[in-house]
Amino acid sequence: MEMPTMAEQSIDLSELLHLMERLRDPVDGCPWDREQNFASIAPHTLEECFELIDAIEQDDLSQVEEELGDVLFQVVFYAQLGRELGRFDLQRVADRLVEKLLRRHPHVFPDGSLSSRAAEKTDVAAIKATWERIKSEERRGKAQTSLLADIPRSLPALSRAQKVQKRVSQVGFDWPDRAGVYDKLSEELTELAEAVDRGVQDDIAAELGDLLFTVVNLGRHLKVDCEAALRGATGRFEKRVQHMESAADHQGRSLVDETPEQLDERWNHAKRETS
Repeated sequence: MEMPTMAEQSIDLSELLHLMERLRDPVDGCPWDREQNFASIAPHTLEECFELIDAIEQDDLSQVEEELGDVLFQVVFYAQLGRELGRFDLQRVADRLVEKLLRRHPHVFPDGSLSSRAAEKTDVAAIKATWERIKSEERRGKAQTSLLADIPRSLPALSRAQKVQKRVSQVGFDWPDRAGVYDKLSEELTELAEAVDRGVQDDIAAELGDLLFTVVNLGRHLKVDCEAALRGATGRFEKRVQHMESAADHQGRSLVDETPEQLDERWNHAKRETS
């Protein structure tokens, strides 16, 4: 009987933890892994998360599977670092996660245990309201000084802006509807144009930032995730430029040699041919 390959074997989680421990072994571990710490690993974690998101957006489930493994490795790496410091390990991380999810889902686990079941169904609006109330109580329990204290500064700018706006809207600081956001958008466009006329670069950057922040607010009122929307727009732009390059190449030409009018014609054709 042929032995299964490593990829076909079912790996116990304890083996993954042992692998991580071996990589960090001070005697015969990996030199690169041994010298890492929380701060040095963080950029890799961000990169792996973006690669996972890219695989999801490409609807490549095989790649999603692989990227999930890379993200899991990041969690295991951090857990090993915590274990070495005597602060926490993967089991404690999992325990805290389960405790938090049980607390935040009373509509599924009414008495806070995994075995409990809700007698009645709860609508999505009520679930969201309960979720936000519980998270607000958790923030107060941590004695945070600001409504915005736990929003990570390392989030992508569009995502962080949207999260900040959503948080302050919970205390009533928001436009009642999108009409107010449209008016604000017009106001910010005018202020940007005035800054451009003055020619002061710092003012231009500040006003452009205000305009982008208002666009994010509009996206929130339209229930659109601006980070995903911009990634989608950039992806469509890339696809159309690549279509232009391919069409030019088939004609023995290069985009760099074409006139603005020719490029515009190619762009319009690419828009018709691509989604």
